[in-house]
Amino acid sequence: MSTPALFPIFIPKSITHKLTGMNKLFRPIDIASLVFFRIIFGIFAFVDVLSSYLYYHIDKEAFNPANYQFPYYGFEWVRVFPDPWMTLFLFALMLLAILITFGWYYRISCSLFFLGFTYLFLLEKANYLNHAYLFCWISFVMIFLPANRAASMDVRQARVPYQAIIPYWPLFLLQFLMGVVYFFGGIAKINFDWLRAMPLQLWLPSKSGTPLIGGLLDEPMVAYFMAYGGVLFDLTIVPLLLFRQTRGLAFGLALFFHLTNALIFSIGIFPYLSLALTALFFAPDFPRKLLRPIGQKWPRLGLKAWVVSPIIPTHPSFEQKLIVRLSILCLVLIHVFLPLRHHLFPTPVAWTEEGHRYAWRMMLRSKAGSGVFVVEDLTTDTQIKVDPRDYLSYKQERKMYTHPDMILQFAHFLQREYEAKGQQVAIYADIQVKLNDHPRQRFVDPTVDLTTIKWKFFQSADWILPAEF
Repeated sequence: MSTPALFPIFIPKSITHKLTGMNKLFRPIDIASLVFFRIIFGIFAFVDVLSSYLYYHIDKEAFNPANYQFPYYGFEWVRVFPDPWMTLFLFALMLLAILITFGWYYRISCSLFFLGFTYLFLLEKANYLNHAYLFCWISFVMIFLPANRAASMDVRQARVPYQAIIPYWPLFLLQFLMGVVYFFGGIAKINFDWLRAMPLQLWLPSKSGTPLIGGLLDEPMVAYFMAYGGVLFDLTIVPLLLFRQTRGLAFGLALFFHLTNALIFSIGIFPYLSLALTALFFAPDFPRKLLRPIGQKWPRLGLKAWVVSPIIPTHPSFEQKLIVRLSILCLVLIHVFLPLRHHLFPTPVAWTEEGHRYAWRMMLRSKAGSGVFVVEDLTTDTQIKVDPRDYLSYKQERKMYTHPDMILQFAHFLQREYEAKGQQVAIYADIQVKLNDHPRQRFVDPTVDLTTIKWKFFQSADWILPAEF
């Protein structure tokens, strides 16, 4: 009996029929787009790690083991390396990015970069950025993509064979990740505040010094144009990219959208990474078509791989196809349901932050807070007020006031600090928060002893006070 016939014994026929019907994932396409993205990804990876080294490590000393770091729940064991090891680690991560760019020991380099970049991401919750979270996922996915089968040192040094044609699924994964960002980014904008151009009405006037367009940003209608234009762009860009007739228009809109955001806001490499991923919706051979005239005119540049006719590879086996389909299905389910988890909570996510991270809720609210922590010695019944600035950086303090999970973590940190001195304490937080243009109000219940509270991922925290607007 052949191997494929064994699968119906373990997998229902209805499932195998649906999986085997996903033939489009294995249609042959040009590798050029995947190689293009490998090079762009490696360059962006180098720039992002270099920025982390210069800004967080050198300027802000955020990776100092003597300082407190806000860990992600479940990853409290992740710790900062003491120098010089942290510096050496960051330089090694930059080196790995260079190796990925050139496709040199690509799979090993990608695997190590994914582990290193994810470690860097997990070190400090206050530094959470959507593009960093996306970069972790792309780094993971890139490990399994044959992005080094052309225009790479691995091909040049015969570690892997040259392959001009690949199945569609590697490109689909990258397109899907970008599509998820666009779609859920658009869905998140359909809320009361955003549709009345909040917080753009608060942000844009302060950006009036922006080159080229600064004079327009004081106009109230510009905030409404950007608010409603952002919703329409996010929700329509993927459908427009999927059709050849509208693809050029869609990419033009993406250029305008992302470059405008890059001009007005300080959001790092995210706009440029988004444009690179958006370009993957063009025909897979578009980089080859762009470089072919150059390779023909100047053959010494070594662009032969982008000039020769494609070679059709052998077809993958049934088992390989099944593994790919099941893996893609798992990835799709994660990225469809994770951004929806804030609907499990009855409270508004913009206020409580429950379910905010990993949901592509990007630049949707202006939120600021202030307050103190009250430490009560249970033995002497004495109380002292603790200013978080005595322990936290400016960025950590600013983020902590508006994120209940970080408020709880800081309270538990203070508990450990005082218990190390032999004191049994209760800790309370008196914090005021302002969301967009709504009145400032108390954020958490000041009568709740936070040392008795544990954070729950899928249960609303009753010690977060409801929004009164």
